[in-house]
Amino acid sequence: MKTAVPAAHAGLEELQERIGYRFRSPALLQLAMMHKSYANEQQLADLCGNERLEFLGDAVIELVISHILMEHAQDSSEGHLSKMRAAIVNTDSLAAISGTYALGDFLLLSRGEQENRGREKKSILANAYEALAAAVYFDGGYDAVFRMVSSHFKPLIDEAARRGYSRDYKSRLQELVQKAYNDTPVYETISEQGPDHYKSFGVQVIINNHICGTGYGSNKKAAEQQAARQALKQMEGAYG
Repeated sequence: MKTAVPAAHAGLEELQERIGYRFRSPALLQLAMMHKSYANEQQLADLCGNERLEFLGDAVIELVISHILMEHAQDSSEGHLSKMRAAIVNTDSLAAISGTYALGDFLLLSRGEQENRGREKKSILANAYEALAAAVYFDGGYDAVFRMVSSHFKPLIDEAARRGYSRDYKSRLQELVQKAYNDTPVYETISEQGPDHYKSFGVQVIINNHICGTGYGSNKKAAEQQAARQALKQMEGAYG
């Protein structure tokens, strides 16, 4: 992956010690810690900032946690595995892990974002950890990111096991919507395709008369979970 970033800022050595991974290409770590507000303020290239890394990191983290759950919950169904993963990987948990390793201290933010206490925003911290995971994946491959993520998430995995993995995307979204709007999300099926033995469903979730998420799955429940996940990411960012 080619990047164009300024010279590494002070502190990245310490950050590598904290997270337990040393980069062969420190520029990737630099990019992971660069918020879009800083890139815009510094008039850097359009693709500078950690948003693209965040996009990949989201999938990488879910893959690692899915891998762990498949190994340790071999008698669980696909639906139960999805609930386990949802209980472990979410904005709150990602922000908490960022806080554990003080990623906020190393973020490159614009002056305005710093004044708005951007280093404490859950959405920014969660996105930073996703970007970090992608950077480690690019730098060291799957084995490297697996070791780091599994180590960082171990307390949350253990906690989720004690709680029985009961919180899924839909239940978390309903809690948030009730708190914010004193209302409940509405799920509508928007598509149904394929033969009976291999159907694909599309579902959208409506909150406060607005479509806030769309999901697809092999059954309506799976599609609703994906729609709720998309809506959660938007809402948790807004309220982070």
